[in-house]
Amino acid sequence: MLPPSETKAEGGRGAALDLDQLSLPTLTPIRRKLADALVTLAADSEASQQALGLGVSQIAEIERNAQLWSSPTRPAIERYTGVLFDALDHSTLTRASKTKASERLAVGSALFGVVRATDPIPAYRLSSGSKLPGMGTLASVWKPALTDALTALGEDVVIDLRSGGYQQLGPLPGAITVTVLTEGPTGARTVVSHFNKHHKGILARSLVSSRRQIRDVNSLAATATAGGQRAEVASDHELIILTD
Repeated sequence: MLPPSETKAEGGRGAALDLDQLSLPTLTPIRRKLADALVTLAADSEASQQALGLGVSQIAEIERNAQLWSSPTRPAIERYTGVLFDALDHSTLTRASKTKASERLAVGSALFGVVRATDPIPAYRLSSGSKLPGMGTLASVWKPALTDALTALGEDVVIDLRSGGYQQLGPLPGAITVTVLTEGPTGARTVVSHFNKHHKGILARSLVSSRRQIRDVNSLAATATAGGQRAEVASDHELIILTD
């Protein structure tokens, strides 16, 4: 599961948003509730700016939300942009790797909970920390439905690359998480912030490009190493990626 991005690609060739076309249909009622609330909020520019944490230069994001039910869609893996998705570089994957991506990759979303790579979605603006009028936190809206829906998939191994805010929307106990650390000349390690998503994008590319079956954190580490990354197993449920 990948984290989403604030930035989204424009346009698309798909039909308007149809929630029935998205994966995890048990989440449809919450998705509809949030989508309707977001469209209603878009009618008030000032309230939208406050709720979504937008600056003056981001007013166009409000129009995106206003057109949520009518704007064209495109596959989620093409909709999200930014550092992680640049590193994943989906458009340059082989046909076989793209097939794996469609089968194995999902993206966390404040609006949709989680979507699979091929799910058709419009451009929108809503972050995990946003608070829509008349609702509590988004974590309170999504819990426990999102965790239940993800657990019901019955996946043996889940690699959760979502950031903390998105993990809180639907916690997945037992998932393997990945921490990116930089190691200095003295051996001291610190958490990577700016390039965190870049390294997770590289790992995601390795996961869909490799023929290795991921059965546990050790096989995940081997896949990361084969992809050119320095990997270290911290526990049965945590992998560390080390950078210089």
